Amino acid sequence: MQQTLKMPYLDLNPFLNGVAEFVIDKYPGFIATIKGVTGVLVGVSIPISLFFLIVIIYCVEQLKRIRNAEEKIFDTKVVPAFEENVKSPDTDLSDRWESVVKHISTQNPNDWRQAIIDADIILDNILTKMGYIGQTVGEKLQKVAKGDFESLESAWEAHKVRNQIAHEGSNFALNEHEAKKAFDNYKKVFEEFYYV
Repeated sequence: MQQTLKMPYLDLNPFLNGVAEFVIDKYPGFIATIKGVTGVLVGVSIPISLFFLIVIIYCVEQLKRIRNAEEKIFDTKVVPAFEENVKSPDTDLSDRWESVVKHISTQNPNDWRQAIIDADIILDNILTKMGYIGQTVGEKLQKVAKGDFESLESAWEAHKVRNQIAHEGSNFALNEHEAKKAFDNYKKVFEEFYYV
């Protein structure tokens, strides 16, 4: 038969009670001092805690304000004027461009003139959609910064031919080479902004 050893139960309550009675009897002012100090600590810690809570809330709000300011300065988002690999929903521009292509493909100088005038109208619509304001295409092109528009020179060259057609009419001798060059310049602009 196996014997189990039992540990004697150690009850600390009488010991602690004895220590407490001893301290109270021997040092009656000690307990009063502890109560006084505890009261003072509680009384001082509450306002200090409230003060630091207010400081923390203030700092968090200031950090939010600073982050918003930083976001405005450094986190500017570039929104493209077009979506890649997406057809333009503006069917009027695409129909007008097909008309330009048909007109430029003929051997008739009047069709070439019409093609250039239509291409300039498309350019005007694109510049307006990009936010450039002006009475004419020329005014809008003047407001374009070189870095915003890689084919800006091509747009100017093509627009000059359109102006000659508009101002001189049938007196302007438009040859096939000049018409195709103007067409190619418009095409460069439209390809840059994925309209072609």
